[in-house]
Amino acid sequence: MLFGLIVACEVAFWVLLGAGLAVRYLLRLRRLGGLLLLAVPLVDLVLLVASVADLRGGGRAEFTHGLAAAYLGFTVAFGHDMVRWADVRFAHRYAGGPPPDRRKRYGRELARHEWRAWGKGMIGWAVACGLLLAGVVVIGDIERAVALLEWAGRLTFAMLVWLVFWPLAYTVIPKRAPVDARPPLDARESHHDRVPHSSGEQS
Repeated sequence: MLFGLIVACEVAFWVLLGAGLAVRYLLRLRRLGGLLLLAVPLVDLVLLVASVADLRGGGRAEFTHGLAAAYLGFTVAFGHDMVRWADVRFAHRYAGGPPPDRRKRYGRELARHEWRAWGKGMIGWAVACGLLLAGVVVIGDIERAVALLEWAGRLTFAMLVWLVFWPLAYTVIPKRAPVDARPPLDARESHHDRVPHSSGEQS
């Protein structure tokens, strides 16, 4: 039942996001669109209340309780970025806004980008682990809360893998930008033909 609620919350997140952007840019009702976008975090609140109520019922923590905590944590960390990502693209397509930044990153810029993303991931990890530990306190019995502690271990392992293979990897071995290929020979010759001759070379 809790897993179904998680899926419903994910669907509701995108429905509210799409509705808010459509009202803001298609119907030109910016205030109402903004209110719909502000309602997006309420979806997470519903899931949090349902999870706490389920744990307080005296049952054993299950896989879905840990999944709910992980979902909430990383939604807190990356939810704003997802809203901004969708807003930029919707505004560009339907309201003449600036195009989204699609340039590729290399070298130190890519490393900084990966460190920032991992830092946000750590915020999600901290929120999720905080919720998991709070769940352990609510249950009041380690044996019935084992699933929550296992989720804390999974998330910690995932963050370590992320750290090693992305931020650290791109810092130690920076990704180099591809070397620009020289223009074709015929293109160079055409360019040479278009260059005017100096007065000294004229017959």
